[in-house]
Amino acid sequence: MKWRQVAAVLLLALCGAAMLPLQGRLASAAQAAHFRKTSLDIGLRERIGQAGFLAALSGFRSPLAAILWIEAHSAWENTEWGRMAGLFDTVTTLQPRSLTYWDMASWHMAWNASIAALQNEKQPSEALRIKAQREYIHLGRDFLERGIKNNPDRYQLYLQLAVLLRDKLEDHCAASESFAKAASFPDAPSYAARFAGYELAKCPGRERDAYEKLRALWVQGEKQRLPSLINLLRDMEIRLDIPADERIDSTPAFRQN
Repeated sequence: MKWRQVAAVLLLALCGAAMLPLQGRLASAAQAAHFRKTSLDIGLRERIGQAGFLAALSGFRSPLAAILWIEAHSAWENTEWGRMAGLFDTVTTLQPRSLTYWDMASWHMAWNASIAALQNEKQPSEALRIKAQREYIHLGRDFLERGIKNNPDRYQLYLQLAVLLRDKLEDHCAASESFAKAASFPDAPSYAARFAGYELAKCPGRERDAYEKLRALWVQGEKQRLPSLINLLRDMEIRLDIPADERIDSTPAFRQN
């Protein structure tokens, strides 16, 4: 029997050695495709319980995430913002490649929860209401930034982050960068590049850069020549003292329109 055991060990060793190159290629391919494995650690077990943790280990992450998402929606209806945030965190941990989960989690935090915090009649201190509002906004931003780390190959979350930076934090420089990042993807909507220029125009000291970028979009043709773009270019040409013969109104392409 001993020689059979030795033979079995040797066979397993040979099989393992033969699998190493394949496993390496699979790992490289997964990394190139931006597939990041969810960390099923003790923190996740504490959040979803032993039964849920075993379900996640057994390959039932997707249905478990869907069930917890419904529970999070119920928490939203009951304005249980803290509980909702914890559920969203668990859902996105289970399904990090789902853009919808990251997007909706951010929206609920940065918009719904932040507005509710600002209008909270149970909190008499305006300063504390504003503080709570800002915390929820930044929590929404955190969801998007973590979502981007798990999905760097898609434009959607960059776009949503840009909107949050623009509308909630009024950080026009950062919003411009995020819109520009979204616009760098070939399947991104055409307005992403325009919005990147619009936000850059509001960034102190970057007005000339913004003008050059917006004018380059105008040169592309009718698809980009919307009234908002044309009016902004005209205004910037006055503020930047662009020579009359270099302004868009003086170009043959504009006169033909």
